[in-house]
Amino acid sequence: MVAASGEESKKRPLVFAYYVTGHGFGHATRVVEVARNLILAGHDVHVVTGAPDFVFTSEIQSPRLFLRKVLLDCGAVQADALTVDRLASLEKYSETAVVPRASILATEVEWLKSVKADFVVSDVVPVACRAAADAGIPSVCITNFSWDFIYAEYVMAAGNHHRSIVWQIAEDYSHCEFLIRLPGYCPMPAFRDIIDVPLVVRRLHKSRKEVRKELGIGEDVKVVILNFGGQPAGWKLKEEYLPTGWLCLVCGASEDQQLPPNFVKLAKDAYTPDLMAASDCMLGKIGYGTVSEALAYKLPFVFVRRDYFNEEPFLRNMLEYYQGGVEMIRRDLLTGHWRPYLERAMTLNPCYEGGINGGEVAARILQDTAYGKNYTLDKLSGPRRLRDAIVLGYQLQRVPGRDLCIPDWYANAESELGLRTGSPTAVTAENNSLTDSYPQDFEILHGDFLGLSDTLSFLKSLAGLDALVDSPTKTGKHTIRERKAAAGLFNWEEDIFVARAPGRLDVMGGIADYSGSLVLQMPIREACHVAVQKIHPSKQRLWKHALARQQDKGQGPTPVLQIVSYGAELSNRGPTFDMDLSDFLEGDEPISYEKARQYFARDPSQRWAAYVAGTVLVLMKELGIRFENSISLLVSSAVPEGKGVSSSASVEVASMSAIAASHGLNISPRELALLCQKVENHVVGAPCGVMDQMTSACGEANKLLAMVCQPAEVLGLVDIPGHIRVWGIDSGIRHSVGGADYGSVRIGAFMGREIIKSIASTLLSQFLSNNGSHPDDSEEGGSELLEAEASLDYLCNLSPHRHEAMYAKMLPDSLMGESFVEKYTDHRDPVTTIDKTRNYGVRAAARHPIYENFRVKAFKALLTSATSDDQLTALGELLYQCHYSYSDCGLGSDGTNRLVQLVQEMQHSKASKSGEGTLYGAKITGGGSGGTVCVIGRNSLKSSEQIIEIQRRYKAATGYLPILFEGSSPGAGKFGYLKIRRRNPPKQN
Repeated sequence: MVAASGEESKKRPLVFAYYVTGHGFGHATRVVEVARNLILAGHDVHVVTGAPDFVFTSEIQSPRLFLRKVLLDCGAVQADALTVDRLASLEKYSETAVVPRASILATEVEWLKSVKADFVVSDVVPVACRAAADAGIPSVCITNFSWDFIYAEYVMAAGNHHRSIVWQIAEDYSHCEFLIRLPGYCPMPAFRDIIDVPLVVRRLHKSRKEVRKELGIGEDVKVVILNFGGQPAGWKLKEEYLPTGWLCLVCGASEDQQLPPNFVKLAKDAYTPDLMAASDCMLGKIGYGTVSEALAYKLPFVFVRRDYFNEEPFLRNMLEYYQGGVEMIRRDLLTGHWRPYLERAMTLNPCYEGGINGGEVAARILQDTAYGKNYTLDKLSGPRRLRDAIVLGYQLQRVPGRDLCIPDWYANAESELGLRTGSPTAVTAENNSLTDSYPQDFEILHGDFLGLSDTLSFLKSLAGLDALVDSPTKTGKHTIRERKAAAGLFNWEEDIFVARAPGRLDVMGGIADYSGSLVLQMPIREACHVAVQKIHPSKQRLWKHALARQQDKGQGPTPVLQIVSYGAELSNRGPTFDMDLSDFLEGDEPISYEKARQYFARDPSQRWAAYVAGTVLVLMKELGIRFENSISLLVSSAVPEGKGVSSSASVEVASMSAIAASHGLNISPRELALLCQKVENHVVGAPCGVMDQMTSACGEANKLLAMVCQPAEVLGLVDIPGHIRVWGIDSGIRHSVGGADYGSVRIGAFMGREIIKSIASTLLSQFLSNNGSHPDDSEEGGSELLEAEASLDYLCNLSPHRHEAMYAKMLPDSLMGESFVEKYTDHRDPVTTIDKTRNYGVRAAARHPIYENFRVKAFKALLTSATSDDQLTALGELLYQCHYSYSDCGLGSDGTNRLVQLVQEMQHSKASKSGEGTLYGAKITGGGSGGTVCVIGRNSLKSSEQIIEIQRRYKAATGYLPILFEGSSPGAGKFGYLKIRRRNPPKQN
C-alpha cells in the first residue's frame, strides 16, 4: 500500500478521477488494484467506467470509492470470444467517442470541476486526457497498450475512412503528463515520457487449499480453469474434452448453459485470482489480466489466439519468455481435442520472478506527481509528440523487423541506408564467400543450387535444425517455437525435396492482367524456399497433438500434412499447421473449393496455410492426384508480405513445385503457374490475375517476362538494356489483393466490359437494321468491329481509339451493384461476387486496362529502340501515366504518391537538369492501394545515390525507411528442384 509519512502526511487528501476503457474486464481489474492503494493512502477515487460494480466493490469497501457509470470508448468490438471485428470496432468508436466528442468534452470538463478533481488517471480512455487538459488538470495514463496502436492496423484493413480516428486518439494522449507503462507493453509513440512499473495484479484472498475445500475438490484432482474474458463462450462442452480425472471450472457460462459433470459453472462475480491459484492450469485467450495473473501465480496457461487484437503478440511473447504458455490450435479447442495441450501444460515450470506490486508502485507515482514531484525528463512539445504519433500510421506496416518482440506490422526498417531489411537469405551470388561453399551436410541427389547464396543458407538452416536439441536458445533469426516445430518435422533418413520461387516486381501491366493485357514482370532477388518430405505415415514424426488426435480417433497411422512457416510471429499468425489429408476428401472425391475456403477460414491465425495446403487440393482436383503418404513441409520466405511483390505467389509456386517433385509429377512451369492461380482464386479466395504466378514460375534473372494474359500466353523474355535499371521502393503501406479496393475495381472493370458488349450489340442491331449504315459508325468494316466488340472476351482487345469513339461517354462513372444486376444479370467474372448494396466505379476501372495495354506495348517497343535520353524519358512517362491511372481507379495511396512525387522532384531538380538525368519515372505496382513503387532510371552510380536520397527523404517525412528491391533471380522453372539426403543423419527419438 501507499504509505503517507513526514510532510506527505500533512498534505490534504487528493481527489483522483480514474477513467476506465470499455474493453474487457482486464482494465477494470488492474484499475481496482491501483485505486485500492490510492484509497488506502487516504485519497478519494472516482472511477468512470462501464464495467459492473461488483468488479470494484468486491475488492474495495470504502466510502472513498465513487462509481460513475459512463462509457466513453468502446475498445474493440468482438464478433465472438476469439475474433475482433475491425471495421465494427472503428464504427463503434466513431459512434461512441467521435460523433458526440464536443458534448463529451463539455460534460467531462464540467464533471471534473464539480468533483474538484486534482488529478486524472486514464486506462486508457483517450478523451479523458483532453478533458483533463481543458479543465486545467494534469493527467497520466496507465496501460500496456494504447488505442492509436490498436486502431492503426484496423484502419489499414478498413481503408482511409477512419484514419482520422488514429490521429485524434494520438493527439488526445499527447496531453497527458507521462505514461506509467505495464509489462508486456506494445509500442506507444504518442507518449514521450514513460515510467515502467511491475505487474499490476489483484491480491489473493484465500489459499489454494481453502478454495478447493469450498469447492469440494481434492488435491489429487487436476483442475483447469476455462477463462475467455468473462463472457459466455457459447461452445458446447463435452465430458470427453478433459483427460480422465480432470475437472474444469468455467468462467462466464450463461445461466441456461448445461455442463457435463466434470465441468463446474462459476458464479459471474466469482473472484478469479483465488480460483486461478487453486487451479493447475488455465485455458483461455490472452489479455493483460489473464497473462499477468497467470505469471504472478505461476499458473501454466494454455492459450488460443485472438484475431486482430494487436496487444496479443507482446503479451504472448512475455508469457512464453517466462515458460508459462502453450498454444492450442483453435480447431482443437472447438472440437474438444484438449488432452495433449493440458498434459503439456503440466510439464511447464513458469519462472516469472519479477515484482507483482505494480498497483502499489503506480499509486505512489500518481500521489507524488499530484503533490508536485517531477518524475519525468523535460518533455518535448505537444506538436512534436503528435507528429511522432502520426508516424504510427506508417510504422504499423508489415515489414520484416529484426526484433522478434515487435510484430512485423509494427516494426521499423531501422537498418542502415542502402542495406536491405529483409531476410539475409535474400543476397544472391554477389557474395562469393558463400557461393564458393557447398552444402556439405547434404548429398545433392538431383539438381543444382545454381550458386544462389539464399539457397545455400536455407540448406544450412535445414542442417542446423537438429542442433536445437543441444542448444535450444540458438535459433538464428527464427523464434524458438518455429525452430522447435521445424526440428520435429523431417525424418533425416529419408529424401527431402527443395524448391525455390522468387517474388516479382510489376514493371508494367499490373491490374490490367485480369483484363487480358500484355504485362512485363521481373522476378526479384528475394525468394521463398520450401522443403518437402513425402513419407509413409508410419515413419512420419508427428507433433504430439496430431498424434493424440489420431489416437483419439482410434485409428492407426494415416496420411497427415504438417507445415511449419518461418516468420509467423512477425505477422502474428500461427507458425504451424497440420491436417489429416482425408479432410480434403468426401468419400473418394476431393471436397469443393468452397468447402476448402470455409475449412481454412475457421481459424484466421492459420488461414495462411491455404496458400500452401491449397496446392495439395488443387493437384487432387485438377490432375486427379491421390496422396497416399504423409507430407511434411517447411516454408521459409524472404519475400516480404504486403509489399505488392507477390509474396503469396512465391509461396504457392515453391510449395507446388516441391510437392510435385517429391511425388514425381512432371508439370511444366506454365501449367504449374495456372494451377497456383487456382489456389489463390478458389482456395484462398483472392481475385488475382495470373501474372504473379507466371513470373515466379517462368521468369529468368535480369529479364522481363512478357506475357499476354489471355489467359497466360508467354511471348518471351525481354532483355533490360545495360544502360537501364529498375528498382522497387516499398511505401510501407500494406497491400493485399484480397482487399476490398482491388476487388471492387476488378468488379468495376468487368461491369464495364459487359456494358460495352451490350452497347456494341445494340449498335450492331441498329447497323444491320439500317442496311449496313449507321451515322455513329462510319469506319469501313464497322459491322465486323461491332460484332467483335459485342462478344468482347477481354477489355484489352478493345483499342483506345475505339473506346474513345464509341463507348467512353456511354459508360457511367459508377453504378450500384443492384442496378447492374437488374439490367445485365452478371458481370461474368468467376472469382468475384457483386455486392448489390455497393456502389462500384465503372468508367475509370474499365478505361485503365484498355490504355494500360497500349502503354505496355509501347514500353516493350521502346526497350529495343536506340539508346537516348528520349528513350528513357518516354519510358518514364509511361510509368507516370500508369500511376495516375491507378489513382483514377481509386487504387492510389498517400505513401506511393509521395514516393512518385519524390522521384519527380529528383528528376526535375537543377542538379539532374544540369548534368545527365538519372531517374525518369515511377509507378505504383501490382494491386495498388499501397505496396511498392517501381522506378526506372539510368544504370549509374548517381542513380543509386538518388534512390538512397529518396529513402532518406521518405523517412524524414513519414518516419518509415523503405525497403529497396534491387536485383533479380531465376524463376522456379529455371531453378528446378533439389533432391537431398542428409550425409550423417542425427539419431532421432
